Amino acid sequence: MSLTARARFRFMKDMGAPALMAGSRAFMRARGRRRAPGPDTAPPLACGRRLREIMTRHYFLSRYAKGAAPVAWVTSGAPVELLRAFGFYTVYPENHGALCGAKGVGARLCSVAERNGYSQDLCSYARIDLGVALSGNSPAGKLPRPDLLFASNNICQTVAYWYTVLAEQWGVPFLLFDTPFNHAGGPSGADIAYMTSQLEDMLPTLERVSGCKFRMKALEAVLDLSKETAETWGAVLGTMKAVPSPMTIFEAFVHLAPVVSLRGLPVALEYYRVLFEELNQRVARGQGALREERKRLMWDNIAVWYKVRDFSTLFAERGMSFVTATYTNAWAETASDMDAGRPLESIARTYSRVILNNSLGDRLRLMEQLIRDYRVEGLVIHSARSCKPYSVGQYDLKRLLLERLGVPSVVIEADIADERAYSEQQTRTRLEAFFEALES
Repeated sequence: MSLTARARFRFMKDMGAPALMAGSRAFMRARGRRRAPGPDTAPPLACGRRLREIMTRHYFLSRYAKGAAPVAWVTSGAPVELLRAFGFYTVYPENHGALCGAKGVGARLCSVAERNGYSQDLCSYARIDLGVALSGNSPAGKLPRPDLLFASNNICQTVAYWYTVLAEQWGVPFLLFDTPFNHAGGPSGADIAYMTSQLEDMLPTLERVSGCKFRMKALEAVLDLSKETAETWGAVLGTMKAVPSPMTIFEAFVHLAPVVSLRGLPVALEYYRVLFEELNQRVARGQGALREERKRLMWDNIAVWYKVRDFSTLFAERGMSFVTATYTNAWAETASDMDAGRPLESIARTYSRVILNNSLGDRLRLMEQLIRDYRVEGLVIHSARSCKPYSVGQYDLKRLLLERLGVPSVVIEADIADERAYSEQQTRTRLEAFFEALES
């Protein structure tokens, strides 16, 4: 690491980032750009401004991280706690892909990758990331080139091939955490031993790239912080069991960012404590996210990032509040497995048990529990072109949930970040039929 780069990073952290935040707030006040509530929704959550500042600061400082700290690109399902113990500055291409989708530039960046030979059938997160790597363009500014790539195949196999391409292009080490699929129940003892040994084998590479020796105490501290953050995020989601719900899933999709990108850092825990307090105040006042909550819904799969606001408005107009989602729940459901007393073993168990590494039977039981706990009356299933592991079996789940719990549902076909795969007319037709079924 360079002393000059470290000094520049400290200056930007202590002076540059606060100046940027102050300038941004002044600009927003001058333009009057604080979003007014719609006729069917409550005022936006006050801590939303704090969230924007946290994520803006994170991407801003990433431009100056190279040379000041070891930089790693990480997949959302990888055990980032291991990297935190070595002081890595982490960038999440999937989170960045969601940002690009929400900004409406997903298709443009996907096209860059496609012109260079990558198929349109690949995950749009991967195509966006490859498009950014090839073009250097990003709505977040310039992403730092990584010193290390870190992925886990507990969410899909695409990440392994995607990161292999980047590792070859940049000549940097690539660590893959391989998690055996859980066909029934949790991982076996042999599975845990296999995954733990992988983590142990990664330590020399992490020491070499970071220039730091591994300290078990550092990992234990990070695990404690990460566990409390995930549990607090779970408590945030738990406030939505209230009737009316103080927040919708469309808001939760946005507030999910810190537990994905900043897990294991104090700023994420601090933010969720503030969000939890604000939501509890709404619950105490009996204030819902919608002016009138008439129906309670659940969302399955990743958000359609370029349609989040449109969908929020569409469902709010009908008094339909999304109160839970399998996707947002995934960042809280395995928090109890984290144990600083058994760091590597508990990391293996925690990251092995994520929703996409379990059988459809486990997923069905989870959805049934969420429906009961959150008093769900209808289900919207996003069949995502990009995320095939998440979308497989959805029609069977749709049928079984109707048979077992009498919950009607609709399947909408789209993509998480590539707007070319979305048909407004087809989606509206399906949703109108769904609305009629719910009303009747």
